[in-house]
Amino acid sequence: MKISEVRALQSGEIETKLDDSREELFKLRLRLTTGQMTDTSRVAAVKQDVARYLTVLRERAIAAELSAKTEK
Repeated sequence: MKISEVRALQSGEIETKLDDSREELFKLRLRLTTGQMTDTSRVAAVKQDVARYLTVLRERAIAAELSAKTEK
C-alpha cells in the first residue's frame, strides 16, 4: 500500500490495518524461524506497511497538537 493510499484512510481504519499487519508480521517471523517460509521478502514488505501506518498516525497526532496550540 502506498503512503498516499494510507493518508486517504480514516484513523480508525489505519489502526485496524496496523493491528492486522502486526499480527501478520508475527506469523511471518514465526514461519521464518521454523524454516517454513520460502518468500522472505514478504517480511520486509509487511514491516514497511507497519512503518507507513505508524508514520501517518504520528503525523496526524503532531498536526492535532499544533492545531490545539494555535487555538490557545
